[in-house]
Amino acid sequence: MSPSPGPLLTRDTADALLAAHRQGLPGWSGSLDLGRSQGQASLAIDHWQWQDARYPYPERLKDRTIYRFDGEAWSPVSRYAGSLIKLVPTEWGAPTFEIDGIKMLPTSKESPIDDARRKVALVQPAGKVVLDTCGGLGYFAACCLEAGVARIHSFEKNESVLWLRTLNPWSPDPEDPASGGRLQLVHADVSQAVTAMADGSVDAVLHDPPRFGIAGELYSQAFYDQLARVLRREGRLFHYTGSPNKLTSGRDVPREVQKRLEKAGFKAQLALDGVLGTRR
Repeated sequence: MSPSPGPLLTRDTADALLAAHRQGLPGWSGSLDLGRSQGQASLAIDHWQWQDARYPYPERLKDRTIYRFDGEAWSPVSRYAGSLIKLVPTEWGAPTFEIDGIKMLPTSKESPIDDARRKVALVQPAGKVVLDTCGGLGYFAACCLEAGVARIHSFEKNESVLWLRTLNPWSPDPEDPASGGRLQLVHADVSQAVTAMADGSVDAVLHDPPRFGIAGELYSQAFYDQLARVLRREGRLFHYTGSPNKLTSGRDVPREVQKRLEKAGFKAQLALDGVLGTRR
């Protein structure tokens, strides 16, 4: 899972690099890892150099796209495997991702990392064992590690999303010594994997599933019953639902989730853009 080396370009970054080249400057300073750090690129007539590697100057790049050098050209960080899955830049640095054009993380008002941090705080992960049902880019896991989690079990079903994580410098690496072996990332369908987990084996749950139309099984009574089984009594769960338009969808998904969680054995209430439950 170690992130692949190499610079990442957005349209803004590429434009700034090319502007410095056109001005005849010997170098350019900026971020080539989506804002994680700042670096210096050396500019030559027909190439530029970063961390002892040479790269061709990019052509004009598209908006809302992150590019990596594949050995021959600058290519979008995207993959098609039944669905088009794409890493998408944000004004906050940390990227989001899309599946068939549908944005998977809220980014309009704040960084997806800050958004994840507020949600993670609801389950108070410090010193706890946490189940992260749908790992995605790993921002819940990163915030749990930051908050002092004892151990986090993270599942991700989509292999292409796991591939995005290897290219996203904001995604936590389970093999990073800084993680101290606390993050376990498994390529598996949590709706099946949860059935093999022991009763009361986790202290908290973070559940950030795809929308209902894509993964209805992760909103089912049977799945919520399993979450209640593996969560110890008084343990907390945060379930992201978003705020689907009731007028267009004809459904009140947060309220439906709240009722099912209560039936599974939770005391549940609406919180942020989801539902917060406490195992009774």
